[in-house]
Amino acid sequence: MLTKTLAAVARASRAARLMLGMPDYDGYLAFMAKQHPDEPVMTYEAFFREREKARYSQRQCNARCC
Repeated sequence: MLTKTLAAVARASRAARLMLGMPDYDGYLAFMAKQHPDEPVMTYEAFFREREKARYSQRQCNARCC
């Protein structure tokens, strides 16, 4: 019972962080291990900066924002 509750809380926390725009480093690590095991992974700091840059960069306007 406790294990199921903790798993549900973990899923809800992950969903809330994603809704707020916080990157999911654990998901990134799992993806890299499964899809690209021979490539190096970014540190948490580098991953966070890259995701922050991708979200807040001043790129040209595209159809999503206009």
